[in-house]
Formats: sequence, C-alpha cells, structure tokens
Amino acid sequence: MILVTGGAGYIGSHLVKLLGEKGINSITLDNLSRGHREMVTWGKFVEGDLSDRDLVIDILRAYDVKAVFHFAAHSLVGESEENPRIYYRNNVAGGIQLLDAMLEAGVKTIVFSSSAAVYGEPLRVPIDEDHPTAPVNVYGTTKLIMENMMREYHAVYGLRFVSLRYFNAAGADPDGFIGEDHDPETHLIPLVLDAALGRRKEITVFGKDYDTPDGTCIRDYIHVTDLAEAHILALRYLEEGRGSAVYNLGNGRGFSVLDVIAAAEKVTARTIPVRMGDRRKGDPARLVASSERIIRELGWRPRYADLDVIVGTAWNWHQRRFSRT
Repeated sequence: MILVTGGAGYIGSHLVKLLGEKGINSITLDNLSRGHREMVTWGKFVEGDLSDRDLVIDILRAYDVKAVFHFAAHSLVGESEENPRIYYRNNVAGGIQLLDAMLEAGVKTIVFSSSAAVYGEPLRVPIDEDHPTAPVNVYGTTKLIMENMMREYHAVYGLRFVSLRYFNAAGADPDGFIGEDHDPETHLIPLVLDAALGRRKEITVFGKDYDTPDGTCIRDYIHVTDLAEAHILALRYLEEGRGSAVYNLGNGRGFSVLDVIAAAEKVTARTIPVRMGDRRKGDPARLVASSERIIRELGWRPRYADLDVIVGTAWNWHQRRFSRT
C-alpha cells in the first residue's frame, strides 16, 4: 500500500488516478482545506491532517504502507510572503510530523513534491539540479528546508527519498475526470481559460519589455500526468535499492505568456481579452528546466509536451468543471 498525502489536490489526485490505473493500491490522506474529495477517484481516502501524528502512524501501520508520496503543502508564493507562519506550520512542521511518523512505523521510503522555487533567481538557463539553491520567497524556503531535513534523515536514520523539483505544472487528466481547481487561482493557463469562458473579464499580461522574443516572461509548462508518471518512476527507483536523489521536472522548453494566450485562443476558438500591465516584482524573464538527469537515470520522458495539447486537456476539464457556474 502507498500513502499519498495531499492526494485530493491538483497534482496528488492525478498521481492517485495513475496509481489506480497501474494496479497500485493507495490511500489518500488530505485535510481538504484546499483539496477536493471528488478528485480522489481511486483507492481509499482518510480525511485528516499531518499534525495528527497518531493518525498518521495508525494509517502507516494499519495499511502496511511501504512508501509515501508527500504532496500536502501550501503552494502560493504571494500568500507565503503575506502569511509565512501558515507555510512554516504546514509545510515544515507538518513535514517533520510525517517524517517522524514514518520512522516510528518503520516506513523509510518517500517521494517528495518539491519545487523550482528552491533555486530563486536563475543564474543560468536552463536550470539543472546543480544550480545554486537560494529561494527568494517563503514557499521556496519551506521546500528547501524539507529537502535538507530529508538529507539529514537519510544520513542518520536511513530514510530514502527522491525529491522532484517541479517547474510549472499544467494541463489536466486526458480522460477529463479531474483537473485544476484552486481558490484563489493563480496559475496562468486556468486564468486564461477563465477569460475564454467569460468567468473573468480579461487576462492581464504583467510586462512586455523582458529580454525575450515577444517581451513577455517565458516559463516551462509540464503536463500534470507527466509529473505523475515521474513519481511512479521515482518510487521504482527507490524500490530497486538505489540511493536518494533530486530531479528537476520540466518540459525543457519555454513558452511565453503570449504563447499561452495564443494556444488558448487556438484550442478554444475564442478571442481572449488581454490587458497589458506593469511588471511584477521578482518575475524572472526566463525559467526553463533541464530535466536531462531524470531522463538519463530514470528513463522519464514527457508524453504531453506540446503546448496545444497541455492547454487542450486543461480546456476540456475547465469546461466540464466551470461552464455551468
């Protein structure tokens, strides 16, 4: 049995679905503060919080859990700066509770949902795993703290981990059953699709004077199902007895804000109202991953790398979820 913390969230729910499709038994633990119960389409579900250490230990023991996928974390950069204590409480204190519960129950295998936010301002692009880590926001700091803790737990207690540093998760389940639904929504693709559906008046482009071909920021969008596939490969890697590791997860290609809007207009066959705004503080011109290490060592390859495909899966889900509201 595999435990998925935060499995009712965006990325976690896609992993839970993929585990079910591959015949891997899982149990989801989620407090539903930001996730959605209906997104957990496979396996068992327990509503609860990582702060309840006894509950976590009971789950690990009762279900004979062999490994943990850890997604349960807050992930809004702006919110982390405005209210850092909830990020340290949930992402760090909750992570400590989980790691200690795992040791208490004798579970020493974990795949961790990390973030490219650990790198901070890029010194070079594409960004590889050897790039210096210098997060510029509380969210990224909490992810790096967890990575450092897992290294110490590995050295002292024998915990074995893979940390996966995501770039921009995007898209939705190709079958259309689950997808992205945040409140508030901060990700570009669903915001653009909100404009296409008329749920918002327009989409604001923050800055058009960056040193990029069209002047707008470039980001690396990776399909959420490709992310889920990478987690399963990481688990197999650990099951084979290999050492702990850190991997980037990105498309390896950058798409600008205007590229995303153009793809959305093509996919939806609708005109999307755009307003040009000022730059936002701290937005780098380019954030693009090098995922060569995970491709080389784990054999991972993104199947949904095309931007039109990523946006198309998101649009199918977006219509199903929001067109009636």
